[in-house]
Amino acid sequence: MARGQRKTIEEKISAKQELIEALETRVASEKRELEELYQEKRRKELEVVSDIISESGLGPEEVAQVLQQYLGDREKAAS
Repeated sequence: MARGQRKTIEEKISAKQELIEALETRVASEKRELEELYQEKRRKELEVVSDIISESGLGPEEVAQVLQQYLGDREKAAS
């Protein structure tokens, strides 16, 4: 049986380079998409916190104070 023409080493190298470039482009695209998902998750978490602050009637400074007190109490309890 006759086989097709064999690729030269230069053609093989070129094909591998093209494949690697395509994969690198895909990885970069996937990383961008992942970062967008992280940002979306953070926005949703911040919305929940913002809703809690609004519902509590406390100002941002008061909320920060309450959280700092809570964290201090938790640290003392863990010791």
